[in-house]
Amino acid sequence: MPTNKQRVVDEMNRAAKTRDKYMRQSWYYHRELRNSVAFHIPPNMSVLEIGCGTGDLLAALKPRRGVGVDISINMLRQAREKHRHLSFVCGDVESLPISGPFDYIVISDTLGYLEDLQHAFQRIREMCAPNTRVIITYHSFLWQPVLRLAEALRLKMPQTRLNWLNDSDVVSLLELELLEVVKRERRFLCPQFVPILSWILNKWVAPLPIFNKLCLVGTVVARPAQATVGAVRDMPTVSIVVPARNEMGTILECAQRIPSMGPMTEVIFVEGHSKDGTLDAIRKTCSEYARERMAFRWSAQPGSGKGDAVRHGFGLATGDILMILDADLSVAPEDLEKFYRAIASGHGEFINGSRLVYPVEKEAMRVANLVGNKFFSIMFSWVLGQRIKDTLCGTKVISRKNWESISRNRSFFGDFDPFGDFDLIFGAAKLDLRMVEVPVRYHARTYGWTNISRFRHGWLLLKMVFFAMTKLKFR
Repeated sequence: MPTNKQRVVDEMNRAAKTRDKYMRQSWYYHRELRNSVAFHIPPNMSVLEIGCGTGDLLAALKPRRGVGVDISINMLRQAREKHRHLSFVCGDVESLPISGPFDYIVISDTLGYLEDLQHAFQRIREMCAPNTRVIITYHSFLWQPVLRLAEALRLKMPQTRLNWLNDSDVVSLLELELLEVVKRERRFLCPQFVPILSWILNKWVAPLPIFNKLCLVGTVVARPAQATVGAVRDMPTVSIVVPARNEMGTILECAQRIPSMGPMTEVIFVEGHSKDGTLDAIRKTCSEYARERMAFRWSAQPGSGKGDAVRHGFGLATGDILMILDADLSVAPEDLEKFYRAIASGHGEFINGSRLVYPVEKEAMRVANLVGNKFFSIMFSWVLGQRIKDTLCGTKVISRKNWESISRNRSFFGDFDPFGDFDLIFGAAKLDLRMVEVPVRYHARTYGWTNISRFRHGWLLLKMVFFAMTKLKFR
């Protein structure tokens, strides 16, 4: 009597004869699924696909190195004929006959055919580098009757599944094999093409709460869990960019209080056309003040706005880790050590400060600002698919490598963020970076006045949130 695995192999070999027919028949679903997976994977990466079938999804990802693995030799014969520039291997995920690591590992609608899911995730974990992303798509159990009916009506390729999983099953199995979930989403209320209706349901209705729970396809993005969480696994260098406009009274104190981190800490003041002597204070501090394992530099800002200052400073930076610190000292420079530990230990890849945990000093944040921050927190947590409590805290930390990736892909969102906060948050979300917030105490200014207009800039931020929704949620 054939084993479960052999039954799947035999079925897939038989199905290879009619696969292209069913693919053409359900062209809309497969096109949208390819677009959904490709959203998470930039072109020119190394990609491994488990259960690749005839290789169409893998080819659509435009990998630099693309390797497909499938248990059906008949499927792979077609894949090799259609996509000669890719590599295809006949084998079982539980005993992968290839070597890694890969930038991305894709498992699309394949979990249902795996006999030992935990063992499969163990092998996948061995194919990962620290920055690898594992992209998994699977069908919701709620749709089982509909899919069975579609198979009976010959609208869908017949398939013998060994198991059905829900979100919590997938997450639990990943965590057992040290793969931690970065993001989860659901898509497709209408997997068949119906003019206008499928566009409305899948683009605008499916992302909404409640309706989202009814979607056909679940997607999980995971990364290798960092075994050294809580301890610094290496000693990366640091560059701290300090945008400064009309902050003359805090420049020297800022330099004195910034902690030395790693083998070298570089502080870059970016002067933003001040009218109060800030430029002279920066020049004097950088030329006269010195500390061990620290370097102080400055540059005049070429444009305007904090976002421009941050991007300019990051472009000059030489450290492995890039940090932003506001010159007004509303966030204590000493807190930067907490951010350093969070990113250097691997606990997070984009570290954001949160001023909404500890009590706020009197006059540090007005009621309107507090309400605005709460609103943006709720909106962003929903849009990004990751919890983020304080989107407007000026203290943010990211690795140089990830910042360069965000810069290369900035055209996806555009360049219209005057603050720099949303530019980084949007970019980190698009890269599926693990976001972690570090609670900080928010202190009242001791010098000068804020450069932010609550209502004018608040309206701009609201427009940016809705723009991000069209790019990340309603896509």
